Amino acid sequence: MTDVVEIPIRAEIPPSYAHVGDAGADLRSSEAVQIAPGKRVLVGTGVSIALPEGYAAFIVPRSGLAAKHGITVLNTPGTVDAGYRGEIKVTLLNTDTENTFAVEVGDRIAQMIVMPVSRAVFVPVEELSESARGANGFGSTGISS
Repeated sequence: MTDVVEIPIRAEIPPSYAHVGDAGADLRSSEAVQIAPGKRVLVGTGVSIALPEGYAAFIVPRSGLAAKHGITVLNTPGTVDAGYRGEIKVTLLNTDTENTFAVEVGDRIAQMIVMPVSRAVFVPVEELSESARGANGFGSTGISS
């Protein structure tokens, strides 16, 4: 069984898990909006939470919206810090080049993953230790093995 954390929440429609064992809880739109092809819209969820210290929530796209309609979350994952108390809003981007996408009140528009997070202490050094990857950047491992 996974750890359970209680999160105080204010919401008309609270986030919910579609299936037992899901990592992401669905966030629903609190407003109706139209997203034109290639445009982005900030969409309210009506959800405000009080995460405990040591936790963060990450807002990520719903795979079905992306695959079927080209709708994704800009700035993904969006980070909700423990100290934030405002409404969680989601910037949706319509990547479809032809069709406007309609969001209705109550539509599932994104997922929220709540996770424990570590606090880093950054230690200045003269050199970093060696690794197998080294300084190779994006795409350095190629497409096939």
